[in-house]
Amino acid sequence: MRKAGLMSLIVALLSVVLVACGGSDPTAVPKAASTTATEPTAMPSSSQTLEDYAAAHAGGPGAIYVGDLSQLVGLAPADDLGGFDGEVPLDALQEHSWIYESEYYQSLPGTARLLNPTELVSSGESFEIQHACINRTLLWCKLMEAYLIPNLTERTNGQIKFSVSSFPELGLAGTDTMSLVRDGTLGAVEIYGGYVGGEYPAVEVQYLWGLWPSHEVHYNVQTAIFPDIKQIIDDATGATVWSHNWIPGDDQMFFSGKALRTLDDFKGLKTRSHSAALSDWIEGMGADAQFVAFAEVYSALERGILDAGVTGASPGFAQRWYEVTDYMNGGLYSFNSTTNVINKTVWEKLPADLKAIMIEEGAKLELEALRIAAIQNKMGIARNVVAGLEHVQFSDELNEHSFNVAAKQFVVPAWVKRVGGPDHPTVTEIFNKKVGPVVGLEIVPDDSEQGFAIQKTN
Repeated sequence: MRKAGLMSLIVALLSVVLVACGGSDPTAVPKAASTTATEPTAMPSSSQTLEDYAAAHAGGPGAIYVGDLSQLVGLAPADDLGGFDGEVPLDALQEHSWIYESEYYQSLPGTARLLNPTELVSSGESFEIQHACINRTLLWCKLMEAYLIPNLTERTNGQIKFSVSSFPELGLAGTDTMSLVRDGTLGAVEIYGGYVGGEYPAVEVQYLWGLWPSHEVHYNVQTAIFPDIKQIIDDATGATVWSHNWIPGDDQMFFSGKALRTLDDFKGLKTRSHSAALSDWIEGMGADAQFVAFAEVYSALERGILDAGVTGASPGFAQRWYEVTDYMNGGLYSFNSTTNVINKTVWEKLPADLKAIMIEEGAKLELEALRIAAIQNKMGIARNVVAGLEHVQFSDELNEHSFNVAAKQFVVPAWVKRVGGPDHPTVTEIFNKKVGPVVGLEIVPDDSEQGFAIQKTN
């Protein structure tokens, strides 16, 4: 009996040891085979919150705002995308807190699916997408290369080979980008409504120069009409909108060889313009607007073909206009945005998971663009001044003329006529309902010669 009891005890002890050491328990239910090794991406815990995500990614590229602006402080993705030391400082973020509190910004983490990113299931695929950006020297084009491409390559395990080219490299002026992406000549491109406004004036509702009294107002206009711009582009091209570029430091400046302090200083000034609406504003100030491709302005200023060039402060710096001008006059408030689209056929070839990942990474690109926007809205002017330009701010007289004459009597009326009149849906449904209430204006049909009036609403 003692031997039998002893044997039972030994067997029991051996069972315990086997289980403790990882051996199989003959009474346990077999476990399903682990799939961890075959999962291409690790999914975050279902209990993770946006607060957890923000804390984990604080202090640099990829940081997001969830109640604590200090978490956005840190280096930009590249030195020239931040301040003079490559940083995004707290004071700039605090000045731009309205961005991070906005409904649009707070929708981006959901679009990016930060807490539940799409799992990569495709394997062995290879898609080359060449994106045409306006110019490689521009901040948002640099951000794509420094931030989007590494993230997209990692997320897709290299199955999407995304590259950035530029309008000058491809021989593009920009005016025909909508038709080129529609017919497949371009697989992916940045759409700037100012360039395509001649053929598609409805898109130019984003850029009615002289109407915006602040960066915040222009930002709010942009985000309010994004769905409308997307629909216009879709109807015209069939292309897919997958993200937006944000263009901070873009206050529109007159780069010229002389200071512009009075209206007399503008008279007859041969001035480069980049859109129909901007040409109307330039004419409204008394200057002579001329469309010149962005990459050609430097030489035109240098050779005296142009007296002045108008562009954003940061783009002007990127093209080194400070080398061929002495003054940066202005400017017009601008927090610009352009639209990134992919040709319909190219998009439809992508598997569903790769499409979803592109949309998600596009939203993450916007989150990062808006993080560095805080400092870039300050650096556009600062870099040009350090480079040697004298910044001449518009006087009260010029600002009053800019809004009440150039914008209200030149820019808006000419745009209304280009889109087809005051009864056109772009006027009644987009401007009057989404833009006008923000800037205090309404376009109303009347019996006057031009057929409409621009009335104040507040």
